[in-house]
Amino acid sequence: MSTATVTETDTEKNPNEKPLGGRFVAGAANYIDERTSISGLVKELGRKIFPDHWSFMLGEIALWSFVAVLLSGTFLTFFFQASMVETHYYGAFLPLRGVEMSAALDSSLRISFDIRGGLLVRQIHHWAALVFVAGIGVHMLRVFFTGAFRKPRELNWVIGFILFILAMAEGFTGYSLPDDLLSGNGLRIIDGMVKGIPLVGTWISFLLFGGEFPGTEIVGRLYTLHILLLPAILVALLAVHLMLMIVNKHTQFAGPGRTNSNVVGYPMMPVYMSKMGGFFFITFGVIVLIASMFTINPIWNYGPYDPSPVSAGTQPDWYIGFADGALRLVPPHLESVFWGHTWSWNILLPLGIIGIFIVLVLIYPFIEAWVTGDKREHHIAQRPRNAATRTAIGAAGVTFYAVLWAAASSDIIATHFWLTMEGVIHTLQALLIVGPVLAYFVTKRICLALQKKDREIALHGYESGRIVRLPGGEYIEVHQPVDDYELVKLVDFETHEPLVVRPNDQGRIPWHENMRASISRWFFEDRLAPVTQADIDEARAHQHHALEQADHAELEEGDGSDHKGH
Repeated sequence: MSTATVTETDTEKNPNEKPLGGRFVAGAANYIDERTSISGLVKELGRKIFPDHWSFMLGEIALWSFVAVLLSGTFLTFFFQASMVETHYYGAFLPLRGVEMSAALDSSLRISFDIRGGLLVRQIHHWAALVFVAGIGVHMLRVFFTGAFRKPRELNWVIGFILFILAMAEGFTGYSLPDDLLSGNGLRIIDGMVKGIPLVGTWISFLLFGGEFPGTEIVGRLYTLHILLLPAILVALLAVHLMLMIVNKHTQFAGPGRTNSNVVGYPMMPVYMSKMGGFFFITFGVIVLIASMFTINPIWNYGPYDPSPVSAGTQPDWYIGFADGALRLVPPHLESVFWGHTWSWNILLPLGIIGIFIVLVLIYPFIEAWVTGDKREHHIAQRPRNAATRTAIGAAGVTFYAVLWAAASSDIIATHFWLTMEGVIHTLQALLIVGPVLAYFVTKRICLALQKKDREIALHGYESGRIVRLPGGEYIEVHQPVDDYELVKLVDFETHEPLVVRPNDQGRIPWHENMRASISRWFFEDRLAPVTQADIDEARAHQHHALEQADHAELEEGDGSDHKGH
């Protein structure tokens, strides 16, 4: 019987043979691929092209801050006790020793002072949550003002906005978990808003809080929402959002070679994947730096919830401020009694207005498509100035939100600037109505003025500062023509005509079609005609002639000077 041995010579005869570890990895990859065909998906994903523009990084900031939220939140779940059972604190923070509080606050304080690195992770979690909501908000503003929500991306806009609402809900449930003075005050406001709903408000409050406020179940229920239901829905919708983005392709800004069917940029792998990895570490590093240097939500300064020491200067996290501000701006004594129930309009009106505002933002892509009648696919992002009416509508909406947001700090504004509380409230009430209207008209005028400026630059070029005297004694400034990239950016914008109303089969025009035509005329009023290729050719010929004339005049002037000198 002979035995087989492997020698160095045998290895030299098989140079392509992989080591044991490599063969195991290759075999495992082949095993998985045969049963999932994942290689095809990876290959297809790797070929996807992504534009390289800074504004597309805003969505990535939201994505990577959400990853930071998940990582830091996983750490915190091991130590947090989601219970309202009364206990006494005997941890490391001396000023609160012996104070009666809930187990939730007790465990939050122990995370902050007794767990190594606990305070840093708590602050990373809180700051990452704030950046997550802000990242989604700014990303959606970019999508709105560039028209990136148009066909075929209407569904992705809806999903993205739902993600924004869920992110705010996720932040609020986490902000309320410590059961400290500040979070308890916020929950009391929510309890009052719920109880203000006629007929069912009291029952909903009892169901949510497990009895009369503060109840015994609210922290546990918020904890379930915060770590289980809301994150699961967020992750699922985020996956659908990214999948639709890949299927529908990225939008891109106008430029040479960039069309609705041709995306210019970098492939997903390896270029964009490497950039995404680097951007994740930058985002995470900045969040850690902020958490290391700036304290947020110091629950040890507030102590357990008690309504008696709540001060006027208690504000929720910034993204909930608009709801708090809406409650503050409602005029007092708006109540009525009928059907045997008290109708608190000072609560119902803010809820209704905020609800209508949210629904309008959610379905805006469909509203604009209905008004314009535009059924084409759009893959080129618009410059905000070239969609004047939409940009003005967005500015009005941002102003409306900003006034509500500022109203949440009306007491802080009054005390810091030595103003009366009534004066601040009345000013903000007026701004809530007048501000969006002014923002709309001012923004639209600015957009139209910028369009005219772009048209002037595209046709006549930039001011070069070169002054030339013509043979007739006239002084002119020579304009420098723009390059091809700038020209495409300046003249690439769409314009539509208002919809034409046509009778139906019965020879009548329905009322809703008349309304649609009226809104369409309003949407497209004061539009500028786009620059045509004939206009560009004529302008370039004129520029070429002007340059030749200027060069000839300078040459003659130079010859004349030489002759005089001679």
